[in-house]
Amino acid sequence: MRSKLRIGDMKMDRKLLLSFILLVTIPLSVVGYNSSSKYATSIEEKTIAYSIKMQESMMVRVDDYIEDMKSISSIPAYIDDIKSNLIRSNGYYAERQSSEVTTSLPNNFDQLLSIQRGIEGQLSFINTIKRGANSVYLFDEFGNSYYAIVSGGIRNDLENSYHYWLEEAELSRGEAVLLRTQKYTSNLQSERYAFSVVRKIVDDSLSVIGLIAIDADISIIEDQTSELDQVTKGASLIIDKQGNVIFDSEKKWIASNMSDHDIVNQALNKKGSFYLEKDGIQYLHMYATSASTGWKVITSIPVTELTKDTIIVKRIIWITTLVAVLISIVVAIILSFAITRPLRTMSRLMKSVQEGNFNVKFPVKYHDEVGMLGSQFNRMIVRLDQLIQHIYEMETKKKKAELQALQNQINPHFMYNTLESIRMSAEMNDDSTTADMIAILGKLLRYSISNLNDETNIEEEMNHVQHYIELLNYRYPDRFQLEIDVDRSVMQYRMIRLLLQPIVENAIYHGLDDAKGIMHLKISSTEKYPLLMIHIVDDGIGIERSKLTKLNSGLRDGFVDETKFGIGGIGLKNVNERIKLQYGQQYGIRVDSQLGIGTEVILQLPLGRGKVIGEESDM
Repeated sequence: MRSKLRIGDMKMDRKLLLSFILLVTIPLSVVGYNSSSKYATSIEEKTIAYSIKMQESMMVRVDDYIEDMKSISSIPAYIDDIKSNLIRSNGYYAERQSSEVTTSLPNNFDQLLSIQRGIEGQLSFINTIKRGANSVYLFDEFGNSYYAIVSGGIRNDLENSYHYWLEEAELSRGEAVLLRTQKYTSNLQSERYAFSVVRKIVDDSLSVIGLIAIDADISIIEDQTSELDQVTKGASLIIDKQGNVIFDSEKKWIASNMSDHDIVNQALNKKGSFYLEKDGIQYLHMYATSASTGWKVITSIPVTELTKDTIIVKRIIWITTLVAVLISIVVAIILSFAITRPLRTMSRLMKSVQEGNFNVKFPVKYHDEVGMLGSQFNRMIVRLDQLIQHIYEMETKKKKAELQALQNQINPHFMYNTLESIRMSAEMNDDSTTADMIAILGKLLRYSISNLNDETNIEEEMNHVQHYIELLNYRYPDRFQLEIDVDRSVMQYRMIRLLLQPIVENAIYHGLDDAKGIMHLKISSTEKYPLLMIHIVDDGIGIERSKLTKLNSGLRDGFVDETKFGIGGIGLKNVNERIKLQYGQQYGIRVDSQLGIGTEVILQLPLGRGKVIGEESDM
C-alpha cells in the first residue's frame, strides 16, 4: 500500500517518464532476451545436428575403408599362386618337423626361397591396392610369416601378434574379423598404432591353409576426424563395442579401455548428445554409432567454444537493446517534460491564486486538451474574482444592515443609566436587596455592552460569571454554588469577551436537576501545549450518549442546532463559532456528559497566542 501511495504522490512528469521507461524497457528487454536465448538454442541445436551428421558421414567413410580391407583380406583365397605356395610352405615345415632337424639349414633351401618369393611378390601387389594398409602379413599353418612392408617396418612382436590374431580368427567361420587398435614397436624402434583385419585362408576343399592379417595405420582415421574436429572445434574419440579406444584426437587414450568412463556410460543410444563437466569446464558431447562395425564416435566440444559466437551475437543484441532503451529514455524525458510543462505552469498559477492573487492568466498556445483546460482555468479565475467581489459587497451590506439594526435598538447606555436611577431610588427607600440586585445587573450589563471582539482576561471573565451566579441566587436563594479552581498564572491570559457566561447560563437553564436541589458548578483550567483548556463542570441532568455524539460532531464541523440535543439556546454554538473565527478551526468547544451525573464543557484556546504580553510562559 505504501508503494502505491508513493507512486500516486509522484509528479506527473515522473509518472509519464516512469510509464514510458516501463513501456519501452520491458518489451525491448523481453525481445532482447528471447532473441538471444532463441539464437543460442538454435545455434546449439544446429551444431548438434550438423556435428552428428558429420560424424555419421565420417563413420560411413571409415566403414567403407574397413569393408575394402575386408575385401582385400579375401584376395589370397582367389590367387592360386598364393594358395599353392602356402601349401608348399605347410608341406616343407611339416617335413622339417617330422625329421626333427632344427639347428642346420634345410637341404632344400632353394625351395624355401622360391616359396617366399612367390608369396611376398603377390603380397606387394595386395599392399598397393588400398592406401593406408601399412603391412600385410601371411602365415602358414605353422605360424611362419610372409609379409610386404610399405613403410614403418614390421612388428617386433610378430610372433605374439600372430597368436592373438589366430585366436581371434578361430572364433569366425572364415569371414574377416575387425580387431581393435593396438600399440606396437616396429623393427625401426618406433612406436606405432594400428587396427587390424584378419581372415583364415582356405583352399578349394575349404581346408584352412593359412592366415592373413592387414594392419591399417590410425592415420587413416585421423585424416577423417581432423575435418570433424576442425569444424566443431572439439576432440573426437572412437571406441568399439567393448569400450576399447580405436582412435583419440588428443592421443591420450588410444589402445586403452574406457568402458568405465563417464563419457562412454552416457553414450548408450545409437546417437545423441549430453553435457558433462571436466576439470571445471562444461563440455557438450555428441555421438553417433556405425551400423556396420558398431564403433562409436564421440566428439567433445567445450561449451565456451560452442557459445563463443553466440556470446558475440548476444552482446550485439544486448548492446543494440541498451542503445534503443537509452534513446527511448531520452525521448521519454523530452516528451514527459514537454507534456507536463503546461501543467506545471498551471500548478504554479493555482498556488498563486490560492495565496489570493487573481491577476494571473494561463498562456494558451495550442488548442489541445491542455489548451482547453487553460482556457477554462482563465474563465474560472475571472469568475472567482467576480464572485469574491460580489460576496465581499454582500457581507459589507450585511454588516451595515446589522449595525443599523443595532442602532435602532434601545441604547444600552440608556438602560444602564436607568438602572442606576432605580438603584438610587431603592436605597433612598431603604430597600438594600433591590439595590444590590440592580447594582449587580448593572455590572453585568456594563461588561456585556462592550465590543464582543475586544479582548479581556480570564480573571475578568470569572468576575462576570460570579456576578451572574450571585444575581441568580437572589432569585433562587442559595440554589447555585460556584467553585473556581483556576491557577493564578492563568488569570491574566488574554481572550475575547463573553465566552464563559453563556456556557454557565446553558448549564443552569438546561441542565438543572430539580430533584437534587442545589446545583454545583466548577470552573478549572489545564494546560497541554499548544492548548489552554477551561473546564466548566455541572452536576445537572446530563445528555444522552447519542445526542452527545451528534452535538460534538456538529461543534467540530461548525453546524449545530442545539435545540435538537435538548440543551436549548444558542450559547454553545455562538461561543464555538466565535472561538473558531478568532483563533482558528483547530480550536473550539468539546462536550462530555453522562446522563443523570452531569456535563463538562471544555473550551480549547491557544496557549501561546492567548498569553498577555510581557509575562513568561509556563510551558
